[in-house]
Amino acid sequence: MKKITLFLAIAILPMTHYSYCQTALEGKVTQADTGEPVIFGTVAVFQDSVLVTGTDTDIDGNYFIYNLSPGVYDIEASYVGLTTTRITDIIVKANKTNRLDIVMSVSNNLLEQVVVTQYCAKLIDSDNTTSGAIVTSESIKSLPIKGINNIVGTAAGYATESQITIRGSRSDPTIYCVDGVRVRNPSYEDQETYATFKENTFANPVDEALSTLSIDVDRAAYSNVRRFLEQGQMPPVDAVRIEEMVNYFDYKYSEPESDHPFDTYAQLVDCPWNIGHQLLHVSLQAKRLKTDELPNSNLVFLIDVSGSMSSANKLPLVISSFKLLLDQLRPTDRVAIVTYAGSAGVALESTPASEKDKIIHALNLLQSGGSTAGAEGILTAYQIAKENFIKGGNNRVILATDGDFNVGVSDNDSLEKLIEKERKSGVFFSILGYGMGNYKDDKMQILAQKGNGNHAYIDNMKEAYKVLVTEFSGTVFTVAKDVKIQIEFNPAYVQAYRLIGYESRLMDKEDFNNDMKDAGEMGAGHAVTAIYEIIPVGANSHYVGQVDELQYQNPKKSSQGIQNGELAILKTRYKLPDEDQSTKRDIKISAKTTPIDSVNDEVKFGLGVALFGQILRQSDYLQGKPYDLIMTLCNDASTRDGDGDKSEFMKLVKLAKAMDVETMVVR
Repeated sequence: MKKITLFLAIAILPMTHYSYCQTALEGKVTQADTGEPVIFGTVAVFQDSVLVTGTDTDIDGNYFIYNLSPGVYDIEASYVGLTTTRITDIIVKANKTNRLDIVMSVSNNLLEQVVVTQYCAKLIDSDNTTSGAIVTSESIKSLPIKGINNIVGTAAGYATESQITIRGSRSDPTIYCVDGVRVRNPSYEDQETYATFKENTFANPVDEALSTLSIDVDRAAYSNVRRFLEQGQMPPVDAVRIEEMVNYFDYKYSEPESDHPFDTYAQLVDCPWNIGHQLLHVSLQAKRLKTDELPNSNLVFLIDVSGSMSSANKLPLVISSFKLLLDQLRPTDRVAIVTYAGSAGVALESTPASEKDKIIHALNLLQSGGSTAGAEGILTAYQIAKENFIKGGNNRVILATDGDFNVGVSDNDSLEKLIEKERKSGVFFSILGYGMGNYKDDKMQILAQKGNGNHAYIDNMKEAYKVLVTEFSGTVFTVAKDVKIQIEFNPAYVQAYRLIGYESRLMDKEDFNNDMKDAGEMGAGHAVTAIYEIIPVGANSHYVGQVDELQYQNPKKSSQGIQNGELAILKTRYKLPDEDQSTKRDIKISAKTTPIDSVNDEVKFGLGVALFGQILRQSDYLQGKPYDLIMTLCNDASTRDGDGDKSEFMKLVKLAKAMDVETMVVR
């Protein structure tokens, strides 16, 4: 008997482990007035207004939905005689059984008799080359199935394993409808890649008086992080680039008043997350250009049409995005289209934007398929841009891809050398990233940073509109290139400092005065924010380490600094787009600190975004995870949010906080 018991225990263990490793949602549906279970009620799961799956409650009112992808869903319960109940923004965590109990109230609506006079589907459609089957809600009730995912097996040629397949083909381009409601499987294989970097540490100004960096106007990391959070997943640490999250937002900085392409501002404020510390807030604001001030454009749309771009959020979204951009161009601008899959090809020679119908027709003909020879496409696009080069104009290649290069030059080092060579032509480079599952962020960062360009991640039409319409001039028109920042800290006031973010943009101190060293570009109207955390002299902090006194030199003679009321000197360098010699400017920063309560709401919002990025990156320089502090810092600015970006950010903070809590609590 003992042997039998032991065997049963061992046999049950694998099943128990499996049940706890799958992602599922369970709960109980009851009536509000009586507390009685709702028997055979319908529970449906929606994501982005699309029906994902569903099930019925059992005789005790319980439901169980398995094989869900982690994400944020809307759950809807319905039953005849009861008011349909919809609960939004439910976070389903990975590898656990999430619970959501639903309470339904009695409906006051009277039921009416409905007579169906005819229901008929055509037996044969000679013009239809697709395969499909009609499954009505009435027939579903009589089928021996538990959920909508099982329905597809009732049609010839359909098979279900981990994904739905049709006669052996891939599942992601296929659309399923049940009673006219679109149904899909949102799961995908994760093959995304990100460059790894280490968080900046505190530096002693006696040892390292200078902090040197290239500016970064990219915003790709923020929209990519948003995508993860909205799917119910915390983003990978290396996907979080704090500077790109901070620079995503419009802080309404003052318009430049000088003759330079941008002006620089700095302010020292109290640090709200490490009491006793300070924050140096540095901002650069570029001039905005009116439409009649913009130079003529010579654009090459470089579009990835390989097989990996077949998903709805890739090539179809790319085509729609470029149509938005086309609407912003003037008749005197020019557009060419280069595509690449297994090889590169010219879909449209350089054409005046006045021939809009011709350009749109070329876009509409694009289809995906084949491998990805990205490097060949880049070379072809640069060649066309150089052949149609406009002196004094805006010459730019705009690449749209998921970054999955797999034919020809595809490793990161070779791509870097290729793009560094081509940037000398005077042609700028912009990258629009699309898709998920195989998104190659590391490659796009290299191309954007080394190609005199910028990088945005577009996950929906709203983001496409922001990048290509609202911020059109900043995305497409460069007003200053090779923009560098160098700050000299005064040890009389600064015990230690660290730059928050910009890990991939740091430069050697000698690079600041070297015009041969490449740096970031600023587009028209672009703003750049950099934030330093400072430990002032006299503050006790465990972040500052101690070393033994040196035996062969006396650093005390040069470590005192100058008591002149100046915290630091901020220097900038830049080149005009068509020049090779840089211009240097500098400003002195006061050591006077502004209390956080007196700081401008827009500045506080930027600090809140920086704090959020540090939490997502699991920073070593935070005590706990102060989500509530983020809400406090950002609340006032988010209530006066014209474009909705800041209020959307507040929602993301709430989602992240909920996912950081072990127990899911919903009512």
